[in-house]
Amino acid sequence: MRRRPATATLAALTALTALTAAVTTGCGSDDAEPDPLRGDQWALDALKMPAAWDTERGDDTVIAVVDTGVDLDHPDLKGRLVDGYDFVDNDDQPKDLNGHGTHVAGIAAAHTDNGVGVAGGAPGAKIMPVRVLGADGSGTNENITKGIVWAAQHGADVINLSLGESGLMARLLKGGVLNQAIAVANSKGAVVVAAAGNDSTILQPYELDTPVLVVNAAGENGAPASFTNFGAQNAVSAPGVDILSTLPTYTTKETLKNTSGYGELSGTSMASPYVSAVAALLHQQGLDPAAIMKTIQQTASNPQKLPKLGLGNVDAAAAVAAGKDAKNK
Repeated sequence: MRRRPATATLAALTALTALTAAVTTGCGSDDAEPDPLRGDQWALDALKMPAAWDTERGDDTVIAVVDTGVDLDHPDLKGRLVDGYDFVDNDDQPKDLNGHGTHVAGIAAAHTDNGVGVAGGAPGAKIMPVRVLGADGSGTNENITKGIVWAAQHGADVINLSLGESGLMARLLKGGVLNQAIAVANSKGAVVVAAAGNDSTILQPYELDTPVLVVNAAGENGAPASFTNFGAQNAVSAPGVDILSTLPTYTTKETLKNTSGYGELSGTSMASPYVSAVAALLHQQGLDPAAIMKTIQQTASNPQKLPKLGLGNVDAAAAVAAGKDAKNK
């Protein structure tokens, strides 16, 4: 993730709050103690995730994080990971040298109720780290395309693209290979979720027939984030301001002053993995990609019809309830 000025290349903003609070270390397991930083995760409550977890937790679902890689030894992620790939260095060790991908991964599916750090949005899901962006947060069309298709070919059920400022939005707007890669992933059974970007701009970032769920960002009060892009067809919104999640436990571009393993970032990059987590809950119910997207969209709430929220703020509990009803019909 790059800093917010015009040279930024990722869909997250600059907000990074160093957390010096004591964080329990160790790996733990998802069956015991509350996560010590859970009280600072306002977004999970705004999404009504705890109520959704009473029904589904995303078991047997793989969320691919196509991004800067992941801290492969992070105590809140280790044991949550399946095999991934590094298209930057062309090896099977997609280590995060930036920090952005680790943050996104924790939002989606960090260890939950293990007495360590934070809770993930889909506690039963696994993370597939696919590195397509370098240490500076930039990436090529070719690598991003390869990463999307590779993830789908290797068992990803949900593919998260928090890449709005790495050029994804501009490339989608122009059409071409990324639209095709997303279509291929969808045809293989993967739901593709993408961050809208952070330029406070109205735009339709992808071809209308591209099967992708675009996510805008909202704040703690449910109002649109000041920075969020909007205008994508059938986009939804999710929390994206001051989002606490995992960060690398070693020095990277985003952890120069904070190697505690946790911190806050803001951006549509943070909103997207929350929606990916909801998609994982619905996947556990047996819904196909089209039904998952439709269920999330139809249960989103926007009573004031605010354009920047798109169809509205995602409601995980309502989505899971609707998914259950749809499955039983």
